[in-house]
Amino acid sequence: MSPFMRRYLYILLSWLASLVPCSVSAGELDSTLTVSLLTCSPGQLSYELYGHTALRVRSEQTGADYVFNYGAFDFNTPNFTWRFVLGETDYMLGVEPFDLFLAQYRYRGSSVTEQVLNLEPWEANRLAVALKNESHPDSCVYRYNIFRNNCTTRARDRVEAAVVGEVRYAIRFRRNTFRTILHEFTVGHEWAREGNDLLLGADVDTLITDRDEMFAPLYLMDYFADAMIVGTRSNFRPLVRSTQVLLPENPDRQQQMAAQLPATPVSPCQLGWALLVAGLLLAVWEWRRRRILWPVDAVLLTLQGLAGLLLTFMALFSQHPGVASNWQVMVLNPLPLFFVWSVARADRRREFHVYHAFAAGLLALFLPVYCWIPQDFSWLILPLALLLLSRALLHIALFKVK
Repeated sequence: MSPFMRRYLYILLSWLASLVPCSVSAGELDSTLTVSLLTCSPGQLSYELYGHTALRVRSEQTGADYVFNYGAFDFNTPNFTWRFVLGETDYMLGVEPFDLFLAQYRYRGSSVTEQVLNLEPWEANRLAVALKNESHPDSCVYRYNIFRNNCTTRARDRVEAAVVGEVRYAIRFRRNTFRTILHEFTVGHEWAREGNDLLLGADVDTLITDRDEMFAPLYLMDYFADAMIVGTRSNFRPLVRSTQVLLPENPDRQQQMAAQLPATPVSPCQLGWALLVAGLLLAVWEWRRRRILWPVDAVLLTLQGLAGLLLTFMALFSQHPGVASNWQVMVLNPLPLFFVWSVARADRRREFHVYHAFAAGLLALFLPVYCWIPQDFSWLILPLALLLLSRALLHIALFKVK
């Protein structure tokens, strides 16, 4: 089933949720109702790399068995791509039969683990009613935030709101940042990691709390495993009653899905250093002939400026977390776009252009403090900075110093 059809079904099922008795209504009490946290292991597509979380509501009394999924979104939303870039993506709470939900993860080869929550009947019913009300088309939409308000954090928050008392989690003595967790789930997917590292700035490199770690589905499952509910009379009970793997991971199917993705012959790291070596060899050739190949400068400045335009736009206008503190704009910024034509003209005339002095100065400031800036940089940044600096110094040596 294509991603489009899956999302379309989510929207349709969200509407049907108001017609299907998937949970009890307020004022009734179903003593057979159980609520479970479902955790799905990562897949191969970019939006599947971090896993997924959903809530299962099942009633032996009515036979209902539905999954409430905060990960639904509509590709047909007006200006979807533009809103996504701006960080104004709206997700929704979708509802679907449990068998259909499970079939999707069987198809992609991911595991599904169920943690049955140790809720009292009135707590389970209260949670089911809250989910049913929220899944109505008039109230199912929410503003997505990858770290603070996603399919996992919303499931956690709904469970915490339903219990009588307080959910307390065991302390983890870890020293994670948002970026280290993202890196953990992009192992083997270098270009997905590179995209994150290019766009996310220093804010995602600060140490986070245990609660912050729960944005990742597998981390929330770990925290739920030994969490306790502290009642109003200080009585304790485990949050999770039982745990079982409903669907084991299928490595063969995962490999089949991975084989369908476009091949990436080189990694970002390999590409960066290959460009640097090629640039240095070209610089030697240009130095010996005392001339600059102006098309090389034109292409390089254009690409640098376009990448910088994206980073600057994200920093200034996007609501995505972490993009406003990106030190990589010292290397990738939109200023070169203003000088492409004049630099190319100066190259053809074999004249010095002041832009090269500015670029060399900026990069000379950046490189000595590269290791001290509190940000985990993209693999491309260091070789690109060295390449751009070598181009600027070549111009200065050829045309300024005579």
